[in-house]
Amino acid sequence: MTSLLSISRVIDAVSAVIGRFMSWLILMAVIVSTVNAVIRKLFDVSSNAWLELQWVLFGAVFLLCSPWTLMSNEHIRIDIVNSLLSKGTRNWIDVIGHVLFLMPLTVIMMLVSWPFAIRSLMINEQSVNAGGLAQWPAKFLIPIGFTLLFIQGISELIKRVAIMQGRLADTTSGGGHHASAEAEAQRLLAQVEDAR
Repeated sequence: MTSLLSISRVIDAVSAVIGRFMSWLILMAVIVSTVNAVIRKLFDVSSNAWLELQWVLFGAVFLLCSPWTLMSNEHIRIDIVNSLLSKGTRNWIDVIGHVLFLMPLTVIMMLVSWPFAIRSLMINEQSVNAGGLAQWPAKFLIPIGFTLLFIQGISELIKRVAIMQGRLADTTSGGGHHASAEAEAQRLLAQVEDAR
């Protein structure tokens, strides 16, 4: 288990570096959108390439930051219901959810999207819009994102099993918005208990 936890730490570090770097694309998308809007309003000129670049940047953030989101435990879950369950039950839900849902979905998406992206590259697929961008770089974001999410899913399974075995401290809260939501759920539960 020690060597698996070492692998998990490496995966987490890579996901964090990629996620932090890719999150800067949000700023780039805002700048591109702003510049495009200003140029369109001032000079009555626009380009499909600028619009498509915004979509690609959004897709890159969504797909390439998802492993970091999973690692930080910031993914969507029903915190109020989740907080009512014991830690052991939550651990089992995480393991079962990863094994039955996350991992199969990522495998299916990898199997489908790698050939899809490679075909697009082989024909040098271009936008159907005049002046648009090449399509194959955007299509490669899909298999890359799901491959990274699959790898992070492995790390999450390793950590969850280690937690269940008592070899790793339970770090169910990744901080940030998740910690705020968890604190709010605890506050609401306390109010319900006080009202009784």
